[in-house]
Amino acid sequence: MADMESNDNDDQGMRVDPQRAAQLLENLHGVKQRIQGASGGRTGRRPVRLIAVSKLKPVTDILALHRPPSSASNLDSHFHFGENYAQELTEKASLLPHTINWHFIGALQSNKCKSLAQSIPNLYCVSSVDTIKKASLLNEGRRLLSSQKTADQQPHTTDEKQQANQPPSSTNGAEESTAEDAKLRILVQVNTSGEDSKSGVAPRDAANLIREIRASCPYLRVRGLMTIGAIARSQATTPETENEDFVALREVQDTVVRELGLEAKELELSMGMSGDFEGAIALGSDEVRVGTTIFGERPAKKDAKVKEDVEGEKG
Repeated sequence: MADMESNDNDDQGMRVDPQRAAQLLENLHGVKQRIQGASGGRTGRRPVRLIAVSKLKPVTDILALHRPPSSASNLDSHFHFGENYAQELTEKASLLPHTINWHFIGALQSNKCKSLAQSIPNLYCVSSVDTIKKASLLNEGRRLLSSQKTADQQPHTTDEKQQANQPPSSTNGAEESTAEDAKLRILVQVNTSGEDSKSGVAPRDAANLIREIRASCPYLRVRGLMTIGAIARSQATTPETENEDFVALREVQDTVVRELGLEAKELELSMGMSGDFEGAIALGSDEVRVGTTIFGERPAKKDAKVKEDVEGEKG
């Protein structure tokens, strides 16, 4: 694949329609402006991360935002994209630049965990971990990926070979930052609404799960908490009204920070989607997931294509 300085939007024969690209970039810019407006009171806090949810959308849509055409050179590349289905994410990741930061945000199946963590080097975060079993499988997948990378580097000395079998770790400043970045980030999903149809750990169990993951999964980094609240509450959310699920997740954050002796900045909150992200930001969200507002309505899953018709490949 071409490096990031390339702007020809022609990776592996994929060509972006200029009119479609212009519309997507306009939509993305509009969402970023709304995020900026909702973030007015976040003095001293990290900028809100925007995950562009690209599920069931073709790779050319993603490429248009990650590598804007030369006519839109005044717009920054977007890096964070979210997918809900493991197979779709795996295929897209194999086709698109490795400079993309992929987020798996869908329901996580245990039998997909290890391959997901092992096969996608630029998998930035898995946002839906709710059991130690899933965390352990993700950890194993990342360990295998790390071993593959180490083998490719072909260590020659005994010390190098011994170090190759160790999890990412360090004891000093800059090196520690690099080591932490080498780990797979995860979010623990919390079922704040108490609905049987929702995945997630119960709020009262979040601290214990995080404690266990931190103790037994050296290739993972617990970056924060995530919730997908009740639809009715989401629909009623405005920048001025408080969503009970967002309030509940913030309370879980307070509990986890207190019980595990962490600082609040060590545990991000991921909450808010297309219909309620401004209200989520008002309640402290560090990350929002926006799909239809950027990409438009999605096709039925059976009709979705990873590549456009001209490519002749169905997703």
